[in-house]
Amino acid sequence: MPVKNRFAELHSDITEWRRDIHAHPEILYETHRTSALVAEKLKAFGCDEVVTGIGRTGVVGVIKGRSTSSGRVIGLRADMDALPIHEATGVDYASKTPGAMHACGHDGHTAMLLGAAQYLAETRNFDGTAVVIFQPAEEGGAGGRAMCEDGMMDRFGIQEVYGMHNWPGRPVGSFAIRPGAFFAATDQFDIALTGKGGHAAKPHETVDTTVMAAHLVTMLQTIASRNADPVDQVVVSVTSFQTSSTAFNVIPQGVHLRGTVRTMSPQMRDLAETRIRALCEHVTAGFGGRAEVSYYRGYPVMINHDEQTEFAASVAARVSGGCDEAPLIMGGEDFAFMLEERPGAYILVGNGDTAMVHSPDYNFNDEAIPAGCSWWAGIVEERMPA
Repeated sequence: MPVKNRFAELHSDITEWRRDIHAHPEILYETHRTSALVAEKLKAFGCDEVVTGIGRTGVVGVIKGRSTSSGRVIGLRADMDALPIHEATGVDYASKTPGAMHACGHDGHTAMLLGAAQYLAETRNFDGTAVVIFQPAEEGGAGGRAMCEDGMMDRFGIQEVYGMHNWPGRPVGSFAIRPGAFFAATDQFDIALTGKGGHAAKPHETVDTTVMAAHLVTMLQTIASRNADPVDQVVVSVTSFQTSSTAFNVIPQGVHLRGTVRTMSPQMRDLAETRIRALCEHVTAGFGGRAEVSYYRGYPVMINHDEQTEFAASVAARVSGGCDEAPLIMGGEDFAFMLEERPGAYILVGNGDTAMVHSPDYNFNDEAIPAGCSWWAGIVEERMPA
């Protein structure tokens, strides 16, 4: 099953949809224009049911095969939201919204799934039901969780769910996947340190929060180097260090530290939080100060299910001639919430030699469209053969 000829015919249309979405980026749950465009096209394609407002601004389309005697229901998910980045690509369809940009390729994901939906609605060459899922707020808003909490899986009877992300640096249209833990859990911490401020010329009369915080930043790195098993993955990054005073001659009363933790297992996630809290308590106590730790658990580890991963890889191999083993990725992905609800798999499709995602110079490569659409269609047709 190579790239389907129908997607070569639809390529210019899908590219036009993608570039229109690219020119009108919307952030988090504010995907009103994009959601309306998706719903309009799904209805025009002849989907059996189109439902809006799931997970606030999510859209779901239902496409029944020529027969549904198998009773199988497969979900296909694409994300729709953009990022708060000012675009620097210079393309003629660049963002018309200042400070917003499709810098992660969700415009491409949405357009490819729309193309697959049109093909599936035209051909219906499967025995079962395909459910196309268009999700808002992947970029930090947990839109995947919101759609699940709205009862999407049960409402549409979804039994398995599949997702895709473009990947710069891979050959255009090639695929890579891995079973098990794939994308990391993404947590955040906010640490408020309090000491005793005073004159910089009299440090002995103070409890110096700057020195306290500097020691703590160093100590937090020992979670990875001295607490974690070396074969496990954990990243602890302090990304913000703010003192309560910026004067040259003042020892500040307080310091704020912020950062992120990335892990690949629930056990390591628990260990990292426990050690952060313990280090903050004891390091600050040693200086005579105190710490208040706010720890926020974000997206969970995204874990591909073994059977569905093997199947997804086999479909990809038939589309592009092969499917590589993907590396572990310490970025987060809220498709993790859907994979906690149902078995499924998430795959990478090559975007070619482009800027990396989340860069103001990034742009989705439209040459990846036929391969991506063919993979979506293949998931349905091969998992639910007519």
